[in-house]
Amino acid sequence: MLGVDIGTTSTKAVIFNRAGAVVAQQSIEYALDTPVSGAAEQDVNEILRAVKYTIRDVLSISGIDKKALMFVSFSAAMHSLIAVNDRGEALTANLTWADQRSEPYVKALKDNQGHELYLRTGTPIHPMSPLAKIIWLKNDRPEVYRQTAKFISIKEYVFHHFFNQYVIDYSIASATGLFNLIDLDWDDQALAVAGINRNQLSRIVPTTERLEGLDKKVANELGIPQDLPFIIGANDGVLANLGVNAIKPGVVALTIGTSGAIRTVTNRPVTDPKGRIFCYALTDKHWVIGGPVNNGGMVMRWLRDEMGYQEVEKAKTLGRDPYDVITEKIAHIPAGAEGLIFHPYLAGERAPLWNAQARGSFFGLAMHHKKEHMMRAVLEGININMYTVMLALKEMIGFPDKIHATGGFAKSEVWRQMLADIFNQDVHVPASVESSCLGAAVLGLYAIGEIDDLDAVSEMVETVQVNQPIKNNVKTYTELIPLYIRLSRLLESEYAAIAMFQQNHTN
Repeated sequence: MLGVDIGTTSTKAVIFNRAGAVVAQQSIEYALDTPVSGAAEQDVNEILRAVKYTIRDVLSISGIDKKALMFVSFSAAMHSLIAVNDRGEALTANLTWADQRSEPYVKALKDNQGHELYLRTGTPIHPMSPLAKIIWLKNDRPEVYRQTAKFISIKEYVFHHFFNQYVIDYSIASATGLFNLIDLDWDDQALAVAGINRNQLSRIVPTTERLEGLDKKVANELGIPQDLPFIIGANDGVLANLGVNAIKPGVVALTIGTSGAIRTVTNRPVTDPKGRIFCYALTDKHWVIGGPVNNGGMVMRWLRDEMGYQEVEKAKTLGRDPYDVITEKIAHIPAGAEGLIFHPYLAGERAPLWNAQARGSFFGLAMHHKKEHMMRAVLEGININMYTVMLALKEMIGFPDKIHATGGFAKSEVWRQMLADIFNQDVHVPASVESSCLGAAVLGLYAIGEIDDLDAVSEMVETVQVNQPIKNNVKTYTELIPLYIRLSRLLESEYAAIAMFQQNHTN
């Protein structure tokens, strides 16, 4: 089984055996360009090349017989948008979820019919959504908007190149803000708001859709049979839940990568009267609800680059990961960082604030605080922010029975313990760290009829680590978290002011 994940920072390809064990893996990174304020875009053809190279390379690394492959199944990041002309040529870069240039139009939409659209589509009204990006193109890039034949995502761009078809799965479609949760079809009201018609969007198919007849030139490039089945798959978020065996009611997957998210699976679409959570399709019988945060690993990267020079140099000397050195350095700092709070909103914030103008801050800084306190406060801020998303989700489903933590930082003992203490629950770490790729592979098995139920993933995923909460730390966080939440609410009225100041006074 070959699972491919087209992510925000890299594309990964992982070959699994039938039992779900990793046979070989490969990844290729690419740049995120920020040419102007608010932009977050990528070269579409660089990503296309990365997809091809990872597939070709992982097959070479594995040494397996190409005929032994059952299928290739895909995962992809949500909310991307590419405008293409009638020849399939990209008129724009790949506008990622982090692109915030549509913010002025989002505010107007929120004040008008935004909440009604959210309840119909399950996608919160935010600059991340393709709906918002299309409105921005219409108003700020009218020449591009007029030339556009199709508005597509990065996965659609890849599949069009591979099969000369424009197809989009339920899962990617349900993260556009243009897809009706009940009808499983494009939403007429949302299309009217965007000023587009159905012909400008792809054909909607189930996440189990099987495509064959790969373009001959592409098949030769990849070194695979032309008739090898390709499963369209789903978005990375819902597949991460599947890949860590978090698809039963009451089981929550908590992921921290570049960004982060908390998600759980329901058997029907669920939206929030307060508009705080998303609802996306996995299949027509499985729906994933939860909240995404902008500020996960990217904040840790900022910490490493701006505060961690000594730790990076030490890591080089020891041949170790700089993040391991940083987390070890803060291990002796007590929970709560001796009264230092960090709000991690360096890139605005989605859940729970849904405020692109939110900004980060340290609060409580005093003479007794050292760099290690600031480092610990940064990690705590990221994790407490995730907990506040869980509080919103709790109103919809109750408190979780079980938490599965995934992502690169789940390898860190300090990070896992901090999560357990803040959530006051056991934190389980599954064996698979490439959960979206495994989720794609399991969905592929389901698509070709090799398994009858997605619960078969439980036989492939085992827990390798469990962290239990430490009572004294729980007590500290129980005192600190309400203050953290009150502060974010008090500062809400000032976020717009500081964002405007930064816009006017930053080169």
